[in-house]
Amino acid sequence: MRILMISAEGPPLVRAGALVDVMDALPRELRARGHEVSVTLPYYREIRENPAFKEEDTGVTVDVRVGDQTYIAEYLEGRSASGVQLFFIRCDDFFDRPELYGEHGKKYEDNAARFIFFCKAALELARRLTPSVQILHVHDWPAALVPVFVRAHRLPFATVLTIHHLAEQGSFWGLDFGRTNLHERFFTLRGVEFFGRMNFLKGGILFADKVTTVSEHHKREMQTPQGGCGLDGVLRENAFKLSAILHGADYERWNPETDKVLPANYNSSALWGKQLCRAALLGGLRLAPEPHGPVFGMVTRVVEEKGFQILVPLLDRLLSDDVRLIILGEGDPAYETALAIAARKFPAKFAYQKNYDERLAHIIEAGMDVTLIPSRFEPAGLSAMYSLKYGALPIAQATGGIQEIIEDYDPTTDSGYGFLCYEYSTEGFWDSIKRAREIFRDRVVWTALMARAMERDFSWAASAQRYEQVYAELVGSDEEAAA
Repeated sequence: MRILMISAEGPPLVRAGALVDVMDALPRELRARGHEVSVTLPYYREIRENPAFKEEDTGVTVDVRVGDQTYIAEYLEGRSASGVQLFFIRCDDFFDRPELYGEHGKKYEDNAARFIFFCKAALELARRLTPSVQILHVHDWPAALVPVFVRAHRLPFATVLTIHHLAEQGSFWGLDFGRTNLHERFFTLRGVEFFGRMNFLKGGILFADKVTTVSEHHKREMQTPQGGCGLDGVLRENAFKLSAILHGADYERWNPETDKVLPANYNSSALWGKQLCRAALLGGLRLAPEPHGPVFGMVTRVVEEKGFQILVPLLDRLLSDDVRLIILGEGDPAYETALAIAARKFPAKFAYQKNYDERLAHIIEAGMDVTLIPSRFEPAGLSAMYSLKYGALPIAQATGGIQEIIEDYDPTTDSGYGFLCYEYSTEGFWDSIKRAREIFRDRVVWTALMARAMERDFSWAASAQRYEQVYAELVGSDEEAAA
């Protein structure tokens, strides 16, 4: 099959986020299964200024209307490190900026226009590719208007929408609908209108042929008022086309046995290398090497969704013990400030770095004993998969895909390899931390849990096969309709 994936994030962007990893690993796995897969994303400044990445101008330009304005879309081509074909949509008015969506905690005011343009330009690319594209697989709200345009203009593509972050919906003023140049019938209850505003994600859910999300638990959560972020009713009405496919882990990039970034490699039967990584992590960040309490870590977005609402209040309690804590990530300025203050208060115990660093992310995974995942929402749980492979046992909120990845440790049956919290509160999460701290003191048990965690396998093969089945259903139905 010929598949074009459309996403606002993907390789060669380097940042903490599951979507970049997915857009690297899934196309590669589908390509290995014999499909022709390409990925298109905006040509951001970060990509243009990346000296390690080479792209070429295709010479193709297209005029794209956004409301009353016309912008020129230029198309560039490159290859990911794994050989997947990449297309970049260039329009410096929209994408030549320091960040992807906004700066200093504020979103760009013209994000509606930016991603309306992106969706339209991606469709113009799809129309020109040969052999003809059969499937347009769009990811999250920035690409979610693509199925709406396909339906409105009766374009010959089947569409799949994958929802990675339900809370981010692309909600804009109703006046921004005029920038789509769609007929007003699409700004109704059965269109992109949502309480007087334009909602990209709602439009994608209504008009995509198939909608997927990233774990079975999250699929059920998102159809409830508590977990649906306001779109639960829309999702329930469209449950007939909704399916769940658990993400895989990219073990070509994230594997302590082969990871070239690490000072020492290791596996579940030879763990001495993890101690060297731990020492290198603490030394590199100038944290105290002793006493030998647990090293906690997080590589994440620093936002409420990731649980900082319940984590920040317990930092003083946590850091008053014989522990070290490392957090890598950016997001909400208020939480960033709180972390920076705590790091200054406990300079020998806590290191916080805002700017993402790929090398440091790998060393944190290898050097920490415990990964903290207090997320209020964790649809897929990719970070948990990586941490398990590196022998960092998770303390995690039992939500979304976490429940499909982490098994709670039960000493009575000697089963499990993590510590789940079933109450979303600071005190509830603190109780899970205390439980893990007690087990950490028994090095024999802790080592056995590490080995058990590292043996878990979440490779992409099974996930890619499930996506392949979704595509085949659509291509098959199209072929039957044509016959």
